[in-house]
Amino acid sequence: MLTAKEIAKDIWWVGAIDWNERLFHGYTTEKGITYNAYLIMDEKVTLIDTAKAPFADELMARISQVVDPAKIDVVISNHVEMDHSGSLPVVAKACPNAEFYASPKGCEGLRAHYGDIADFKPLKTGDTLSIGQRTLTFVETPMVHWPDNMVTYDVTDKILFSNDAFGQHFASSKHFDVENDMCEIMKQARKYYANIVQPYGMQAKKALDVVKTLELSMICPAHGVIWTEHIGDILAAYEEFTSGKVVDKAAIIYDSMWKSTEKMAKAICEAFVEENVTAQYINLNDTHESDILLYTLDAKYLCVGSPTLNMQMMPNVSKFLTYYRGLSPRNANRVGIAFGSYGWAPKGPKDVAQVLADCGFQMPVDTLTHQWIPTQAYLDSIQETVREAIAKSE
Repeated sequence: MLTAKEIAKDIWWVGAIDWNERLFHGYTTEKGITYNAYLIMDEKVTLIDTAKAPFADELMARISQVVDPAKIDVVISNHVEMDHSGSLPVVAKACPNAEFYASPKGCEGLRAHYGDIADFKPLKTGDTLSIGQRTLTFVETPMVHWPDNMVTYDVTDKILFSNDAFGQHFASSKHFDVENDMCEIMKQARKYYANIVQPYGMQAKKALDVVKTLELSMICPAHGVIWTEHIGDILAAYEEFTSGKVVDKAAIIYDSMWKSTEKMAKAICEAFVEENVTAQYINLNDTHESDILLYTLDAKYLCVGSPTLNMQMMPNVSKFLTYYRGLSPRNANRVGIAFGSYGWAPKGPKDVAQVLADCGFQMPVDTLTHQWIPTQAYLDSIQETVREAIAKSE
């Protein structure tokens, strides 16, 4: 379990595997998490990133299999967030002669988190660092997904240590893409982008444009598997993710008290299917919002339904929309439809409509509301309204 892995000549994976973690920043990590750290054995022994604090002992044990930690000369922190930097205090104590580097914002953030454990030296885009036979160069990637983010490129081996970009929350004892189920890996990469990187798509696109200019033999992210034979696949996926393009598909997402809103949701779903629009029917009681983001990342239509409960949305719907709005999915090509039943006042569905409008969605039809139990005639009428929304958004 504590075995370091040589991933290229004199370059070792020495990170940690968090097999049982199931929640990260509010989204489910059903496949666990890895905290990848990399050790380069050169004239200057160099450590790139660390691990979450509870895994400091694992990190140090793996480093010790390769070299006495006291012999580490350089420590590079690509990202301040504590799942990357949490073991830095332990590393700093074990490596008294090391020089510590981060981006300018990273230096500020590391001092704010850990105080004066080291003399953090700033690295800017274009800076280089010779560690012997190898030269490392650095590119700041602010807001992918924190202001301090940067990536490290090993010019000699053509290896990109990509930080959060191209990562996946996926725990495996096999470290390379080719050793794992690529369908699952690409799914987890998509989920990671949708739930972590999506709000910063513009910045991610700029970072991608830089990455595409590099010769790459390997991409080593901070989480998940290392990209070797499938580098082209993950770059193509990020090209798609960052493009902002939407696909002609619909997500119908709802909660219901006495199945009136559920009946409306089914009618809306059936209308999309009859119009040859791929549709996904999602009850918020059954599916976590972070999994819904897998589907909505490029969906053109987002239909959200809630009855009125105590003059507001159902809690599940409010929770989903709060999470969704925080991911800033503004796109002028997206279409929103709000719907729901009510007893005294249609406040729930109208609040849904306001959130969708605030997210920048086109709202081509009025909010679909019905008092008490919807009749078949009403369900037929909202199917016509869905067809109207599709026609107006073509």
